[in-house]
Amino acid sequence: MNASPTGDPVLSVRDLCVEFRTPQGWAPAVSGLDFDLYANRTLAVLGESGSGKSATARAIMGVLPANGARVPRGRVAVHGADLLAMRPARRRAIRGPVVGMVFQDAQAALNPVLPVGYQIAEGCRVHRGLSRRAARARAVDLLGQVGIPRPARAASRFPHQFSGGMRQRVMIAATLALDPEVLIADEPTTALDVTVQAQILRLLLDLQQERGMSLMFITHDMGVVATVADEVLVMYAGRSAEYGPADTVLGAPGHPYTKALLASIPRPEHRGQDLPAIGGQPPELTQLGTGCAFRPRCPKATDICRVAPPAVPLQAGRHVWCHHTGDRPAEPALVS
Repeated sequence: MNASPTGDPVLSVRDLCVEFRTPQGWAPAVSGLDFDLYANRTLAVLGESGSGKSATARAIMGVLPANGARVPRGRVAVHGADLLAMRPARRRAIRGPVVGMVFQDAQAALNPVLPVGYQIAEGCRVHRGLSRRAARARAVDLLGQVGIPRPARAASRFPHQFSGGMRQRVMIAATLALDPEVLIADEPTTALDVTVQAQILRLLLDLQQERGMSLMFITHDMGVVATVADEVLVMYAGRSAEYGPADTVLGAPGHPYTKALLASIPRPEHRGQDLPAIGGQPPELTQLGTGCAFRPRCPKATDICRVAPPAVPLQAGRHVWCHHTGDRPAEPALVS
């Protein structure tokens, strides 16, 4: 892990809110999210399924469902320019060359009826103006860079002809084709076996070091976080729970939810015992109140938790959204 970040953030998110249409009305999938991503650093975003991680990534990229989702407010700035306020054409010009995304399901993200080389080359032709031949050569080179054997032959193959791990490498190659400054990886190792997971993680970290990219890594795997992260954002029910340097968040978690996630990691001393688990279930997004969303499952919950928790600063760059951080109740306040 690197030292503290310096300079201005490459990606800055402020008060981001995302809502999805449901039969009961608009449900808040992300509420008032704030974080920064700095040059050549990795921010790990973690939480249970349904915590709003992927919705956050898709809102940044501008690929939320057109009729089923909306961003009622918020700011997503890249080098100070707000993506949410841009015209669609300008945003498309930034998506890919500046901010790229590796999706969770590579098979669904890749077009099944086009060769992978064509799909990688297409972005180079549209955004870089390369000729068909130059774009294909670029695609073959990228396939080789991500470790796909015989890349020239592989470029003519279709997505279904690759294994899950190789498809994920193809997806990474397609994203890297335009040399993005920011790479968002949305659980890129999901459904892969442990060996392939390690290979994909190593590949992403090596590519980040070679290219100086900023990496936003979305996961629910605490072991992955410990391996890749400089900073950590813990999300619960679409809200921030804890944010700060990875070593302090993982070494001395301040939020009861972060502590519970760490406690649920299998360890040798758990052999022959039931694994620790977080009691209860995540809340229905249509039924969220104004207080702490984790309150029904939290062992420290008191009446004060019916009020939205403040962002409690612990150290420079680290905040915990909890009334009982450090076992001392905080004054009730609304997060701005």
